[in-house]
Amino acid sequence: MTGAAKGTVTRFLLDLGAACADYQDAALRDLPCRRIQADEIWTYVYAKAKNVPERLAGTPGLGDAWTWVAICQDCKIVPSWLVGLRDSPHAMAFMDDLASRLMNRVQLVTDGHRAYLDAVDMAFGEAVDYAMLIKEYAGEVSPRTTEARYSPSRVLSVEKQRVKGDPDLGAISTSNIERSNLTMRMSMRRFTRLTNGFSKKRTNLEAAVALHFMWYSFGRVHGSIGTTPAVKAGIAPYRWTMDEIVELLAHQEPASTRPARRAA
Repeated sequence: MTGAAKGTVTRFLLDLGAACADYQDAALRDLPCRRIQADEIWTYVYAKAKNVPERLAGTPGLGDAWTWVAICQDCKIVPSWLVGLRDSPHAMAFMDDLASRLMNRVQLVTDGHRAYLDAVDMAFGEAVDYAMLIKEYAGEVSPRTTEARYSPSRVLSVEKQRVKGDPDLGAISTSNIERSNLTMRMSMRRFTRLTNGFSKKRTNLEAAVALHFMWYSFGRVHGSIGTTPAVKAGIAPYRWTMDEIVELLAHQEPASTRPARRAA
């Protein structure tokens, strides 16, 4: 399609992903957000954890991969994300990064994942109004049919639980972050279920996520706000074009995997 080798395109996307990650790391600071929703979305690298070959067992970066994502409920900016595992160390790293990017006390909403409790406490202390939205799902049907296996589970109950501070329980919702998760699955083939488009390397997944959120925040007009999240948040004066995003490579040291040529 491009007239270029697959390896050349891959290296280009890895370099551009790194440039996008670096730019967002620098630009997404002192954000005016006041309501944040956070969640984790699953995919895998090379193979699902249970299917990783024995010869590769224990190889870092292979198997299940979780992308932690936070979104501002009002301006739709994504201030922080992290690709890793669904465990306490990654929860703490994610929340530390999120807290460092906000200028105001925020109302934070997550699901009932227990790793958030210590992570939010360590990152925000008392300077947060934090609540969990805990959903109880119907049990699995046995025997499983194809339709039951891949259709959404039925929600039996929803509980809003105050954890820290004084969150407005009437405004507790995870609808924005759940919609963001759907956008990720629809926009990145690596997150699409029942395909062979999964990432073969963790670095490829990280680059794809950085590219996705660069476009999502700086280049994609969000229907509910009529502009891009970056413009709404006051960190960009206008909507970026794809050409302007690619120009970030001019300020990025290329991460080529080719060995250096020997001098003649």
